[in-house]
Amino acid sequence: MKTWMCIAAGVVTVGLAGTATVSAQVAMPQSAAQLTEQARELAREASRGDRQLRSSSKEQQLYSAATSAMDAGQWGRALELFTEAAALKGDRQDGALYWKAYVQNKLGQRPEALATIQELLKAQPSSRWVSDAKALDIEVRNASGQPVKPEAESDDDLKLLALNGLMNNDAEQAIAILQKLLQGPQSRKVKQRALFVLSQNRSPKAREVLVSIAKGAANPDLQRDALNYLGISRSKENTQVLAEIYASKADADVKRKILQSFMMAGERDQLLAAARTETDASLRVEAIRGLGMLHASDSLSQLYAAEASAEVKKELMRALMQTGDTADISKIATTEPDAKLKVEAIRMLGVMGKGKTSTALAELYAAPSQSIEARKAVIGALFMQGDAKTLVDLARKETNPELRKQLVQQLSMMKSKEATDFLMELINK
Repeated sequence: MKTWMCIAAGVVTVGLAGTATVSAQVAMPQSAAQLTEQARELAREASRGDRQLRSSSKEQQLYSAATSAMDAGQWGRALELFTEAAALKGDRQDGALYWKAYVQNKLGQRPEALATIQELLKAQPSSRWVSDAKALDIEVRNASGQPVKPEAESDDDLKLLALNGLMNNDAEQAIAILQKLLQGPQSRKVKQRALFVLSQNRSPKAREVLVSIAKGAANPDLQRDALNYLGISRSKENTQVLAEIYASKADADVKRKILQSFMMAGERDQLLAAARTETDASLRVEAIRGLGMLHASDSLSQLYAAEASAEVKKELMRALMQTGDTADISKIATTEPDAKLKVEAIRMLGVMGKGKTSTALAELYAAPSQSIEARKAVIGALFMQGDAKTLVDLARKETNPELRKQLVQQLSMMKSKEATDFLMELINK
């Protein structure tokens, strides 16, 4: 014989042996699935960083996939993707047209390659890809009538091997050769390798070339690589160059790459300055995420205290969560006047781990002026952590029927001795 008793939205089955099991029977305001999804979403937001990092547009996705296919020697696939990217006529149209022509030349489609080059020159006459396109045009015309096979990519492999040994010879002569490679119709892989070799050389001339490319004296792909190498070096001289480029009339894509370079170089002050003064909201967010990656909780707290935008405050909270700074998130959850931001901070405390925030959550719940919505968020946060003990303690003291009902609902979904014992007490009353 079994006794059945419905407690709120859960059903407790009591057997003769005195054991109890709990199962949800109807939809609840905050189901286990909803709370789990909230936790997952917060965790995903916390780990985005420079993963990242960056444009979600279809054009960017096509361009990235096309360059990967090209680097792998998948010429047909690369041609298809570059064609699709160019057809969107977005920010990457010029680069997509250039590489489309390059791939067409590799496939022996020289008339088509020349037509694509002319399309680029006509559509984007001021593009920084124009010099590369003109150099490629000369190579294609000179090679007309000669058979070209995709397997010629092996020539690039030989160039890469030669580049590795260049700097063992006369540095001045080597740098001149590298400059020529960077300005010519070489493959993306060869140009990237040439730029890497330059970045490893400590001579003033090599740095001059690298800085020149970082400032825009080459196509945008190479500029982004140069900015990356300047950030990796972590020298004050290079950081100053990056700051000067950022302060100039650089476009948003270049600025974003510089912010990523600041993060790699550990330049908290530069990121803090950008987060304070940048007018582009997306770049401010990039700077904030960089500070989070560097665990700069003090800087993030300063920014939060001075911030007026709720959306930016939310990004600052996510960055603070990434640093693992429970004290600052607890402070926000306690003092933030915006009800939605307060609830967001409470949920973050739930994600930050059992044992680290249980006390803070219990104190938030017990605050005399705390709103019902905030208390509900505390209940959800403790449920995320599986903290049945604290939930039982709250349920024993709670007199508000709505909150007590939610506490029992959450406990009814937990596989815990504390939860089961408490539910049995309710049944036996």
